[in-house]
Amino acid sequence: MGGGHVQDARRLLEESLTGPAGDGLVREARAAVAELGSTRRLLPLVRELAAGVGDPSGCALLSYRHVLGFDKLLLIDGGPRHMLRAHVWHPGRGTREDIHNHRSPLASYVVRGTLGMELYETADPGTDEGIATSWYRESLTGEDSDWLLEPAGGARLRLVQSAQYTAGSGYALPSHVLHRAWCVSAGPTVTLFLETGAGRRRYTDVFAGAGAVEAADAAERGVAKKRLEVNDYLAELSALAEVLADGPVD
Repeated sequence: MGGGHVQDARRLLEESLTGPAGDGLVREARAAVAELGSTRRLLPLVRELAAGVGDPSGCALLSYRHVLGFDKLLLIDGGPRHMLRAHVWHPGRGTREDIHNHRSPLASYVVRGTLGMELYETADPGTDEGIATSWYRESLTGEDSDWLLEPAGGARLRLVQSAQYTAGSGYALPSHVLHRAWCVSAGPTVTLFLETGAGRRRYTDVFAGAGAVEAADAAERGVAKKRLEVNDYLAELSALAEVLADGPVD
C-alpha cells in the first residue's frame, strides 16, 4: 500500500479531486500539486518511493524518457482518476516540445529551475497569420500503449501568451488548451505534474513544424515509449531526491 508519505499523498489527492468538475477541478488540482510540491512534502515522498515503497514495478512501466524532451517519473498511480508525476527537464536536450493539448485537465508546479511556456490558439488557415504546422491526432495503441500519430492535415497557430515559471510557481490548464514547454534554466528543471483523468478524451492534438514528423502525411506513425526498468526507475528517484535536497534553486 505504501508508507506514511505515500498514503498521505494519496489521501490528499482523493479528497481534493473527488467531486469537483470543470473549472473547479482545475483549481483543486492546482492547489493539490502546489501543496505536494513543497519541499516538506515532496522530498520525503520521493525518498520513500526511491526506497521501494509503493508499487515500483507498476510505476516503472508508466515511467519513460518522453519524446517531448523530459524524463517522466510516475509517483502516484490513481488509475483513471489521477496520476501524479515528476517531470525532470534537462537543459540542452533537443528543442522545444511540439505544441499539444492533453486528454484531461492538468496542473503543474515548478519545484526547481525555470520552465518556459507558450500558449497557442488556432488561426485562420486562409491567412499568413501565426505559424504553419502539421496537425496530428495522437492516441495510445497496442498492449504497450505506445503513441500513434494520425495525420489530420495542416493548421496555423497563433501565439497568445509566453511566460516563464520559476521554482514555487505553477499553472493549471483545461484539457483542450494548446501549449508547449521547455527548460530555461542552466541546470535541470523539476516539475510536479498532476493529471486528473476526469473527462479523458480519446486523443490529443499535436502540432509540429510543417513536415517535421518524418514520413508522408498519408500514413499513420507509431512512436515507441522508452520505458524505464525498475532498477533504473528507483535510481532516477534517488537522483531526484538528491536534486530536491539541494533546495529550489532557479
